[in-house]
Amino acid sequence: MSPPVAPPGWSRWLVPPAALSVHLSIGQAYAWSVFKPPLESALGLSGTQSALPFQLGIVMLGLSAAFGGTLVERNGPRWAMTVALICFSSGFLLSALGAATEQYWLIVFGYGFVGGIGLGIGYISPVSTLIKWFPDRPGMATGIAIMGFGGGALIASPWSAQMLDSFGSDSSGIALAFLVHGLSYAVFMLLGVLLVRVPRSEKPVESAPSAFEGPQVSARNAVRTPQFWCLWVVLCMNVTAGIGILEKAAPMITDFFKETSTPVSVSASAGFVALLSAANMAGRIGWSSTSDLIGRKNIYRVYLGVGAVMYGLIALFGDSSKPLFILCALVILSFYGGGFATIPAYLKDLFGAYQVGAIHGRLLTAWSTAGVLGPLIVNWIADRQEDAGKSGAALYGLSFVIMIGLLVVGFVANELVRPVSARHHIPAPREAADVAVRQQPESA
Repeated sequence: MSPPVAPPGWSRWLVPPAALSVHLSIGQAYAWSVFKPPLESALGLSGTQSALPFQLGIVMLGLSAAFGGTLVERNGPRWAMTVALICFSSGFLLSALGAATEQYWLIVFGYGFVGGIGLGIGYISPVSTLIKWFPDRPGMATGIAIMGFGGGALIASPWSAQMLDSFGSDSSGIALAFLVHGLSYAVFMLLGVLLVRVPRSEKPVESAPSAFEGPQVSARNAVRTPQFWCLWVVLCMNVTAGIGILEKAAPMITDFFKETSTPVSVSASAGFVALLSAANMAGRIGWSSTSDLIGRKNIYRVYLGVGAVMYGLIALFGDSSKPLFILCALVILSFYGGGFATIPAYLKDLFGAYQVGAIHGRLLTAWSTAGVLGPLIVNWIADRQEDAGKSGAALYGLSFVIMIGLLVVGFVANELVRPVSARHHIPAPREAADVAVRQQPESA
């Protein structure tokens, strides 16, 4: 399949909305915590069990992005968005069947495995194309699209909560909510499939540099460099720290203030999830755009260093001040989102745009690892502390100390990043030939 090439005069500003339609849809994954309490009640699950579909979805996101990255580069964004639409919507339909029949394994398989493939392919589908359309502002461009993934829960969280209120929180109500999600997202993602285009040439904007200027490194060579693995550790640590709060956001804030004079209601906890989603979304465009000005390494120093301080404040004072708890959580989630949005531009700076989509896909295996680590650390420790008779903020203290340690590890890994050695660069003639092949559709 040849990627759809933009006709003469096509505005590059039509491409971010196409990316947003996909990312806003698959960003529903961040609203999974809204379904956790109903599933636990309807199917008799523990907190660790109810997190499994989300965890598997993030694992499959990383694996499908890693294995599908080269296919996305070869077949183009429309092919990738179509695959994402089919898998993501099918995952919800299978989950609806699982909830209706009270077969939890089918929810895990549908939402986690099948839907997770849609997450991964959909997530990387526009990244390489956006970097080629916006070589002058790669951080901003990828931030706009990836902002949608962070903001998906801003829509899905209240929408899902309202559906569960209307349909009921028993197994049949959950099934109907899953069904509506699957059908609605299929329609919305179709907009991106129809709208997306690739640029006709290396320089879509005459005044901007070519996306292919500077050293270029293939995906195969990139994974052999220490820079790739340093960034892998950076992303994994940053994601683990953020996703631990995000996956358990609603029950966490309830637990923190359950034994205080200002307990948090169910509706307020859903509002907290939406607030975190807004911070996640704002961080993706705000911090990634800032990285175009101050550099990628400096912005990751902020994410990891200040993030560790925020976790420390929550651990020490979180249960004594609701505004402090919420503020620190919002900052952590803004760094979490910013880390995701900035990493494609960081990769482009180090490895060039030659196969940046495929390199990005391989790097997202760090997200798969973090998708297991973050929820596992928080849920497992909370379950063990509860078994030991503890309650409230005491359920999470040890988890937060671990998160601080992980962020320090990520900070050190970021400091070790250096320019890629020339021995990993691809020869210029080969690069030029490959670029020519990619541009053939425009003359067809």
